[in-house]
Amino acid sequence: MRYSALFPKTIKEAPSEEVATNAKLLLRAGFIDKLMAGSYSLLPLGRLVERKIEQIIREEMDQTGAQEILMPLLHPKSVWNETGRWETAAEVMYQFGKDDKEYALSFTHEEILLDLARKHLQTYRDFPVKLYHFSTKFRNELRAKSGILRGREFLMKDLYSLHTTQEDLDKYYWEVKDAYLRVFKRLGLDAKVAEAGGGVFTDSNTHEFQVLSTSGEDTIYFKEGWEYWKNKEVMTEEELNDSSIRSEAAIEVGNIFRFGTVYSEKMDVNFTDKDGNKKYPYFGSYGIGLTRMVGVLAEVFNDEKGLIWPESVAPFQVHLVGLSERAQNVYEKLQENGIDVLFDDRDVSAGQKFSDADLIGIPTRIVVSDRQENDQVEVKKRNENDSKNASIEEIVSSLKS
Repeated sequence: MRYSALFPKTIKEAPSEEVATNAKLLLRAGFIDKLMAGSYSLLPLGRLVERKIEQIIREEMDQTGAQEILMPLLHPKSVWNETGRWETAAEVMYQFGKDDKEYALSFTHEEILLDLARKHLQTYRDFPVKLYHFSTKFRNELRAKSGILRGREFLMKDLYSLHTTQEDLDKYYWEVKDAYLRVFKRLGLDAKVAEAGGGVFTDSNTHEFQVLSTSGEDTIYFKEGWEYWKNKEVMTEEELNDSSIRSEAAIEVGNIFRFGTVYSEKMDVNFTDKDGNKKYPYFGSYGIGLTRMVGVLAEVFNDEKGLIWPESVAPFQVHLVGLSERAQNVYEKLQENGIDVLFDDRDVSAGQKFSDADLIGIPTRIVVSDRQENDQVEVKKRNENDSKNASIEEIVSSLKS
């Protein structure tokens, strides 16, 4: 990709109302654009990052035996009334009327998935069912001041599972926990599993995945001997006053829920067991915010110069800075070898090209100038200070390995 043709270019300053690091960097580097509080466009660079995150998640969900679907975003009031959440979740939902009918925009998809299940599942032989999708969510976020960490409209992966027994639900619940940890590891993140409450989703305790960060809005706690961290809302008064318990600021990156049969019963989602008896399936829900994850990575991986993307999700493998006509040949050689490259071919100063490369944060920078001899180029990792000279063949070999 030629940077001269990429929409848009970097900007010098983020809008003054932005306070979050992720928003400032992503806006300046041209990954996102702000429409209004809590509502952002993913621009080409941002979409490339999001799609790579999505693919990592897809691969790990498929490994659990889950199948991908896509459910509607516009929901009738009637389906939400069945569980009572039209009223109990009204504060977070966007609800409206049209032509004497009432609707909501999706803030989650439990009810929609269960409506789907009761149309197609009949006997115990149809279970377990594991379905996921990537879709937009709408939530009336009252604190939309953290860039794309807290959106009113955002992309999310949600997975749902239905089982004939609590034991089978529990088994899959912990399988998904392990799959989530693999996802975060592939994204370069050290996620902590924390016990938490269920909010508007369930009365029982759930588990969150948290990444330690000084900019995090959550506080999580840990004590030697505990299997998992704890969110503040599940801490006892005694634990909160225990000086041996460590507390850290953190950013939530995912969560998993077990609902039991409560929602299944309310919506009369049932099946016939092997003895011919009517039973209700056990239901689980598992979520990761995609656009939120772009923001988390921006919060965690940066320095005073700009973003530093992990190789697994960077929009390009290489940022090629052209300071001589020879750069065109280098660009073509990289492409011929299957290297994904952003080529800064603009007629601007070297200083501007270097500062933009640092801001955008692609893992490897290659500089081609007339000062280099014997077809050598300068190569530098974004997260390292030192550069070195090497041949394109050596660089290609290193990148492919």
